[in-house]
Amino acid sequence: MTEIRFYHLERSTLESTLPTMLERVIERGQRALVVLGSKERLDALNMHLWTYRAEKFLPHGLAEDGFAEHQPVFLGLDDTNPNKAEVLFVADGAVGSDLARFQLCVELFDGSDEAAVAAARRRWRDYKAAGHTLTYWRQTDQGWKQEAAG
Repeated sequence: MTEIRFYHLERSTLESTLPTMLERVIERGQRALVVLGSKERLDALNMHLWTYRAEKFLPHGLAEDGFAEHQPVFLGLDDTNPNKAEVLFVADGAVGSDLARFQLCVELFDGSDEAAVAAARRRWRDYKAAGHTLTYWRQTDQGWKQEAAG
């Protein structure tokens, strides 16, 4: 079964959290697929990843860039996995359809959005019923803290 981690964004945004997570995936020699809920958010994240830190380069691409199979990080609107990623990141209302293709699925959701929180709770129940290994992470003043496992 796929390991699934839920990250409850309460003190930071997706844009401030995701780049560090993607850097760690690349450092481990893995590939990542990031799936978002809208083309507008995808385009905004694409631009952000090029400029989020002057001293770092985070290689990534979109479908229109071509050569998806060569991208360590691929940004998309679905989880078709054109870059053969081991790690799936979903946010902004996106969901994974076939998690068995990934070693790890990271669900990031906005704690200030009641609909996003409710949807995350529903997915937690569904994933648990399906037998996946689950952990729930919450932001504290000291960083991320694991609050629950299922």
